[in-house]
Amino acid sequence: MGVPTGRVDTIVLIHGLWMTSRSWEKWVDRYAARGFRVLTPAWPGMDREVEELREDPAPIAAQRIPAIVDHYAAIIQGLPRPPIIMGHSFGGLITQLLLDRKLGAAGVGIHPAQVKGVLKLPLSTLRASYSILHNPANRHRAVPFTREDFRYAFGNTISQEQSDAAWERYAVPGAGHVLFEAAFANLNPDATTEVDKLRSDRAPLLLTAGGEDHVLPPSVVSANANLYRGSTAITGYQLFPGRSHFVGGEPGWEVEADFALEWAVEAANEFSPTVVSQAPGRR
Repeated sequence: MGVPTGRVDTIVLIHGLWMTSRSWEKWVDRYAARGFRVLTPAWPGMDREVEELREDPAPIAAQRIPAIVDHYAAIIQGLPRPPIIMGHSFGGLITQLLLDRKLGAAGVGIHPAQVKGVLKLPLSTLRASYSILHNPANRHRAVPFTREDFRYAFGNTISQEQSDAAWERYAVPGAGHVLFEAAFANLNPDATTEVDKLRSDRAPLLLTAGGEDHVLPPSVVSANANLYRGSTAITGYQLFPGRSHFVGGEPGWEVEADFALEWAVEAANEFSPTVVSQAPGRR
């Protein structure tokens, strides 16, 4: 299991759509027990409890991808050393956008939403997003995520009872504008999800996928990873068979959490431009 090295000692975890920072609670405990400083800043304005955001979802409706990226960039730039950045789902997209700004020691997109250029749109992705995408007016709304929505999108590998309990603890309405920005990026010449796929001076990036993920199936994640084939920067892809989108609490989540951390620490220490340049005796 990865441990802090002095040069890489902090992890920034970025939550995704329909979730808050609470979704990372198990990962935080696991990584903190290894000696890392673990930060879980919420999307701007969403640093509230799940229950409060359900009652008043206005901060969710206000979300925009550029503002989210700027928010995390400011946090990361304020740290004494470049951190490992990990993001789940839309947090994985934000992670890629942050690395494109040459931030971070290493990045991990956990079942990430795609950057501009991925053309695959599986039926399961459309179904998981239907509650928002079926109505163009939802672009300006925070759309409730029902137990049934959660069961299909996150709870498809656990029992109904377990899924309902997870929905109660973690789920919040989805930010319509954020989903529309990503879903129609390929039709927008000024898409906010564009990155320089040929950039060679970014930190190492790992993208992981779950074999039973309805929201972002392996075909989407692998297509995203393949966009970086023309870059000399390190890009990894790892499939976890049988895994759903619910990486925050699905039984066996520890396997993916441990793999992500070990990969990120090793890649940062060996290949990250922001870390290797600081190593004694290294140029």
